[in-house]
Amino acid sequence: MIYLLEDDESIRKLVVYALKSQDYETEGFENQEQFWAAMDRKIPELILLDIMLPGEDGITILKRIRRKAETADIPVIMLTAKNTEYDRVEGLDAGADDYISKPFGIMELAARVRAVLRRQAKGPTLSEYTVGPLFICPERHETRVNGEEITLTYKEFMLLRLLVENLGIVMTREVLLDKIWGLGTERENRTLDVHIRTLRAKLGPAGHLIHTVRGIGYRLVEENT
Repeated sequence: MIYLLEDDESIRKLVVYALKSQDYETEGFENQEQFWAAMDRKIPELILLDIMLPGEDGITILKRIRRKAETADIPVIMLTAKNTEYDRVEGLDAGADDYISKPFGIMELAARVRAVLRRQAKGPTLSEYTVGPLFICPERHETRVNGEEITLTYKEFMLLRLLVENLGIVMTREVLLDKIWGLGTERENRTLDVHIRTLRAKLGPAGHLIHTVRGIGYRLVEENT
């Protein structure tokens, strides 16, 4: 069962119809009262949750879902008309599994639903990396240094994740700029250098793990390298 909380009737009807045509049992709700009543009756396999709702917004609802033991593990895809980095980060930080920006194609939505349900079927297989004092869990968007949680911006986290997942490998400026900012051909852009500098500062005693490879790019290394 898939639950959709969306106050726009035209979108709600379209999504429910489209998912049902893909053989997904789906139920749509126009307000929070209907949604929470359904949650009390039956726990769904997946929730599609609009961010911009009158009254209790989608982020607040998501946080309530994650706080309850019986619903904490339900995968949630956020639907948002705001295609901004802040909204994406806020949703992911609150525990969303994915997001899709309006207007979206029904085929894209169906593909996101299939991908999230596949991941859920495989069970909780979180990737965790520990390099010296640095710990990072990409799925939870969690970064710690010597056990202390570090707050990073979305771009800083993406940058650190790429370096950690390619431990010891030199990531060229072009690759980093392209994957994070879509600026792979702008070799003189200083955005990357500024983010590396602030990332090192935030990581404190783990900042030295990020090495500069002059004229090429950056890499993350083990402490004894």
